[in-house]
Amino acid sequence: MKKLFKINIAILACLAWVNPTFGQTQEFDVKGLKVIYKNVPKEIISARLFIQGGTANYSMEQSGIEDFALQLAVSGGTKNMSKLEFSTAAEQMSTTVAAGTNYDYGQINMRCVKQNWDASWNLFVDAIMNPAFEEQQYGLLKDQLIATAKQNDADPDQSLVQAAMANVFEGKNYEKSPNGTVESLSSLSLEDLKSYYNSTVGKERSFLVVVGDIDVDDLKKKVAASLAKLPKGTMPSEEERNMLGEVTNKINDRDIATNYIAGVLSAPTLASEDGTAMMIAMSILSERYFLELRSKRSLSYAPYSYYDNGKVTNPYNWIYISTTDPKQSIQVMVDEISKLKKDGFEEKELVNKKQKYLTQFYMGQETLSSQSQSLGSNELKGGWEMSENFTERVNAVTLEDINRVIDKYTDVISWTYLGKADMVSEEDFLQPNKVPDDVKLNSKN
Repeated sequence: MKKLFKINIAILACLAWVNPTFGQTQEFDVKGLKVIYKNVPKEIISARLFIQGGTANYSMEQSGIEDFALQLAVSGGTKNMSKLEFSTAAEQMSTTVAAGTNYDYGQINMRCVKQNWDASWNLFVDAIMNPAFEEQQYGLLKDQLIATAKQNDADPDQSLVQAAMANVFEGKNYEKSPNGTVESLSSLSLEDLKSYYNSTVGKERSFLVVVGDIDVDDLKKKVAASLAKLPKGTMPSEEERNMLGEVTNKINDRDIATNYIAGVLSAPTLASEDGTAMMIAMSILSERYFLELRSKRSLSYAPYSYYDNGKVTNPYNWIYISTTDPKQSIQVMVDEISKLKKDGFEEKELVNKKQKYLTQFYMGQETLSSQSQSLGSNELKGGWEMSENFTERVNAVTLEDINRVIDKYTDVISWTYLGKADMVSEEDFLQPNKVPDDVKLNSKN
């Protein structure tokens, strides 16, 4: 154990030395647009414009409109360059300009080599400020997105995710699909996309993240001459947090060989005092699931649990299994949570998990694109500084912390089932045992 610990410390020390995660980060305002810049001595530059709101920006009927609009903006050419001219210029410089969205935010991003920074920035800005929104590319992209939506409907895992979100967040923003459905995408016109883009991409709900080795004054001038001229716009509407205090179970009948099951539980925000502890606790639970459900009982190939802190408005905990024996699987999953609520985790589990998390984090931060993504997503979840002090936050977590959060946030599980309906009943969707405080204390002493 000591030898392994020393090896991991050595790895982290090496990563800290070679990895640019420790570069200087600063935040400033350019004519109303927030900019987060991290100086990293590499030959690659990553830039991302984040647009806040995600599913809060549109109605259920328009599900997928943000993803559609942003992808069309970066793939269909600009008012100054045709699609072919734009893609040729980017390819010649090994520059990529792309876009995407999720439940809480969208983004347009650019990656380039340092020597092509000026020309690549111009492409990036042109795509954001002057998208062409031409009819032909609109039709092609629409067909692609609808085809993807049909594939997602046919895929059990994707169907389970959407069914679970609709079950747990009914009537809330997270019930909407960020990538859209066949029905919603089919109904979106080119004018809908133009109108949405122009009303959403503004300085109030946007901010820029740049990671690379560039002159900060040059960056400020570039932003002032371009993105700072975006319309002011408005902030997205805020939705009250849904703490998932009531059980809502849903059975979706589908004649498939394997049954898919998800349980959704409440969770703290990442920026709260419970956030990092929750992340570690659910990761350890995932390892316990693998041991009990796969290794010992062969009930599933890949059961897991995790704290979905990627969600900004309503983070939640997620437990999952695909199995031919749903009743026994649910029983084991709930029993493991009940056991933790009563007896807690072991110290060695926490020590091992901290080492793995820190190693994985630094290895995952090797690219500048991953660093810009981390800074931006953490800014939305409470502040970009959380990306910079990840090590301190992980090291500060105690055994008492992870025992507290696993007990605090696991009283209620809302289950969603996709598979043969005759293999389960409402009574099979179990809930963890609530253990009296005096019993918890006695069991942990």
